[in-house]
Amino acid sequence: MKRRLIAAALAALTAIAAGCGGGGGGSLPRSLRAPVVRAVDGDTILVRIAGHSEYVRLIGVDTPETVKPGAPVECFGPRASAYQHRLVEGRVVRLTFDRERRDAYGRLLAYVHVGRTFDNAALAARGLARPLPVAPNTAHAALFARLARRAAIAGRGLWGKC
Repeated sequence: MKRRLIAAALAALTAIAAGCGGGGGGSLPRSLRAPVVRAVDGDTILVRIAGHSEYVRLIGVDTPETVKPGAPVECFGPRASAYQHRLVEGRVVRLTFDRERRDAYGRLLAYVHVGRTFDNAALAARGLARPLPVAPNTAHAALFARLARRAAIAGRGLWGKC
């Protein structure tokens, strides 16, 4: 397990060092495992890849703001953030990439899996996030929309409070 984690991390670091930043992501592997340093908020986490910190923005979902400079804390933001802290901190997650690997801020864009939990989908299903499809990273957009619609109908999470 440790050898696989180290190999994946080295492959990712090599890809990052080779200039895979920006849009496409170059030769980053399709997925990799990384330990979580901390949850920044409901839809952004900080991971370690080959000894370097990388911010990861969850693809396809948007949680209410809690830490955006100059923006007020939004309704249900603290709950979404607390959920993310409980789910990922101190755990090793599997990051799976779609077509575009980085956003305009240099963050990795990924689907996050914690054990058997598909984090992005769980946020939508619990009413902790709204769907946010951004092309070309739309592999699971229909799933997130369906889960959010069900949460809204049931009045779960932000749909029942905000």
